[in-house]
Amino acid sequence: MKRAALYLRVSTKEQTTENQRIELERVAEAKGWNITVIYEDQGISGAKGRDKRPSYHQLLKDAVRSKFDVVMAWDVSRLGRSLAGLVTTLDELHANGIDLYLHQQAVDTTTPSGKAMFHMTGVFAEFERSMIQERIKAGLARAVQQGQKLGRPSITIDVESLLKDRLQGMPFRGIAKKYKISVGKAHFFTQHG
Repeated sequence: MKRAALYLRVSTKEQTTENQRIELERVAEAKGWNITVIYEDQGISGAKGRDKRPSYHQLLKDAVRSKFDVVMAWDVSRLGRSLAGLVTTLDELHANGIDLYLHQQAVDTTTPSGKAMFHMTGVFAEFERSMIQERIKAGLARAVQQGQKLGRPSITIDVESLLKDRLQGMPFRGIAKKYKISVGKAHFFTQHG
């Protein structure tokens, strides 16, 4: 019997995950899967990264620990809104031998057709990554050809004025803001100026 993990998410506090949970529980029962854990992010947009969705983050950590065999979600948008983020999640699940069931898209990687769909998604994602890399390289080459300097612009700092401001009691954050440098650099210049 497969151990299933449900991932439920709604974007606002006014919404409920109840309908997602009921339908996914019905599917799990029909497939003979045992739901062992439910992860739920309430009132968090799918556009937020993994670090901003605590239950999603925990789900991916638990996938590495093989705490379940299949992740079930209402639809692909519950997992994420960007293709890059979704592909990363799919790669992590696949690398750990975890299957994926997406109810609305009828994707079930426990079946041969679902596995094929999963692999096709990976092919398209790799193609998209390659296209992005090519566009970046072309843009950099054009910028060099047009005589633009690449990299961060150098900044000249009047260290004497910076030290004077610090001696007069200006806080490091104030110095950083005034001279448009990081707080760490403000510390560095006052110690090594």
